[in-house]
Amino acid sequence: MAYVEGQTIHDADSHVMELPGTIDGYLDPGFRERFSQKTQEAKYVTDWARKARDLHDDPEFRAGDEANLLLRKNYQALGAFRNQDRPKALDLLGFASQLVFTTAALGNYGLEEAGEVDLAVEAARAHNRMMTDYCSVDRRLLATGYVPLLDMARAPEIAREAIAMGCKGLIIPSRHPPGHSPSHVGLDPLWALVQDAGLPILFHVGGEEKMHRDYFNNGLPQVLDFHGGAENFTSLSFMTIPVSIWQTLSALVIDGVFDRFPDLKFGAIELGASWLPSLMKFLDSGVAAFGKEERLQKLSARPSEIIRRQFRVTPYPHEDTAWIIANAGEEVCLFSSDFPHVEGGRNPLKRFNDALAGCSEPTRRRFYRDNFIDLMGAGLDPALRDIPGLVAA
Repeated sequence: MAYVEGQTIHDADSHVMELPGTIDGYLDPGFRERFSQKTQEAKYVTDWARKARDLHDDPEFRAGDEANLLLRKNYQALGAFRNQDRPKALDLLGFASQLVFTTAALGNYGLEEAGEVDLAVEAARAHNRMMTDYCSVDRRLLATGYVPLLDMARAPEIAREAIAMGCKGLIIPSRHPPGHSPSHVGLDPLWALVQDAGLPILFHVGGEEKMHRDYFNNGLPQVLDFHGGAENFTSLSFMTIPVSIWQTLSALVIDGVFDRFPDLKFGAIELGASWLPSLMKFLDSGVAAFGKEERLQKLSARPSEIIRRQFRVTPYPHEDTAWIIANAGEEVCLFSSDFPHVEGGRNPLKRFNDALAGCSEPTRRRFYRDNFIDLMGAGLDPALRDIPGLVAA
């Protein structure tokens, strides 16, 4: 029995849990040594990685695949790093399709902030090879490619290559690239290329500017995250997640990128959504306050209307999804499981169903199906829009 039955649900956020060193096999050999030195990836190759592989070879462990589908998280999950197991996981989940993101390379290994332009570009290209290879086993797995914006001339080339390899959506960082705005006109060839391909531009947590470390020096004992370590999110660092996407979206709308490319869709994945109604109101207020600016007079509509037209977002399961939809519009929100990350919880469908209990059936259908189809455009095969059995019925 599948986790989802009797309805079509598209999953806007899932991950591959690549083992340490996986990216090395996709890097150009001429960059591998330098990449290892700059990222120190080799230091993470430890016994736990070998134990993870051995665990998935254990028949007794594998006998519990179905019963523990949403209980086993991260490297223990079915299909976490072995792509040949992911179709079975998707069968058991019952999702019509799944966007698949990296885990290890969400911030492109910090190479962009370090000014390592050539290495950052090659790491992005290797990431795209890795993701399309992983997703090649099943057309329901929608690979995401990464395009760094720090080299405006090469960004369209990276995007073109990623699309040719089979990427169905292209990730850009939500923080600004070093030296220029993400709304710089020099990036217009990138937006044009992606719009013509009918694919979305995506933001994902990990590409934002992190909270300055001085905020954590409060004179009190260090707070550990829910993984038990100090390297991930805590309640305080969580607060900065929407800051970069807030600024980037504002620049893209105000500087006219959304209007110059009206058929280009953008999606914010695993960045939460409670902030979106406030941003929409704040943008509208900014236009009212600074309405004499020529660029604002050229906007095709109010910023909030432009956002509804072209922007989609995944709420966290702990957010008030119904409130977000009521205040941002029923066009904007998407379902996501975050499989197999622990943050997605053990029963995301129940949590979102509970949150949407007072919403109409058309609104729920938009959340689970229609808004994803709208976001993905040509990136989603029309044959995958609905579960075939439901269409036949």
